[in-house]
Amino acid sequence: MSPSTTPSLSPSLLAWLRCFDAAARCGSFTKAAAELHVSQGAVSQQVKRLEDRLGHVLLLRTPAGLALTPQGEQLYAATRESFRNLASTVHRLQLAHVGEPVNISCSPSLAMLWLTLRLGSLYRANPDMAFRVVGESDRVDPSRMSREGIAAAVRLGAAGSEDAKAVDLLDEWLVPVAAPSFMQAHPELRKASKLKGSQLLHAADPGEGGEPTEEWAQWLGAVGVDLAPSALRQGTQFNLSLLAVQAALGGQGIAMGRLALVLHYLTSGRLVLAFRQRVLSNATYRFIGSPSHPATPTVLAWLLDEAARFRQQRDAYFESAGISAA
Repeated sequence: MSPSTTPSLSPSLLAWLRCFDAAARCGSFTKAAAELHVSQGAVSQQVKRLEDRLGHVLLLRTPAGLALTPQGEQLYAATRESFRNLASTVHRLQLAHVGEPVNISCSPSLAMLWLTLRLGSLYRANPDMAFRVVGESDRVDPSRMSREGIAAAVRLGAAGSEDAKAVDLLDEWLVPVAAPSFMQAHPELRKASKLKGSQLLHAADPGEGGEPTEEWAQWLGAVGVDLAPSALRQGTQFNLSLLAVQAALGGQGIAMGRLALVLHYLTSGRLVLAFRQRVLSNATYRFIGSPSHPATPTVLAWLLDEAARFRQQRDAYFESAGISAA
């Protein structure tokens, strides 16, 4: 065999590698046998044949369990990645064959103003899969997720709340935003202390808790502006953040913007910062996955990548615009 020739993997060699991978991952022939639904002796024998074939000891039998030799470490790194890729591809092809889209549940405001703008990268990475975004604010119920085939849900909530298995995706910053025309028409608003309650646009998305005026109250308190509660309630209220953003785009007032929802409007110039102070929100965007849906890891990996990319864009914007944290 020439050095450039790649040896083929016979069915026997593939079986040996599968047993080795399971034994290395489980640290035990017994546990590997239970996972593969064969006897403990069969797993041990298959690994021994692999070791004889390669001319290297791969697993050391110790009182604490199986330990990988340096050669075993090399091979396990390869088998772990290969079998993981195979499993992922099989899951994608199964889903594509069934024809059922992968359901992603997301609060309406985040779905419209953040998630849907990023779906292209998800499709490019998973061309054989179909996805369906469901805009809803219902409390995440694992049994309903399983029943309705929902692979993943994203909600805004306090970190560490609701589900111990939830994954924090992205923190949120609050900034007041308005249309350029509104700020030009109100030159007196060079200081937040000049704000009038009637100029404020409030929102409280269903399922997220809190009052519509809560985010404005948090921002004003953090920057040291004392606005009477009666004045705070004079502003227009909406039941979705995306509606408050639309009202701001229409020049109807100043909305308390969540950066994830308004950054693309700020960078395009359709909205501007009313004041250059940002306040860290009390809430975080969180991922809740279905423990049984095969596409859940795929969606989580994509969301984590997109959240990291957005965070870089957001931090770069903070620096370039000179936005200080209150």
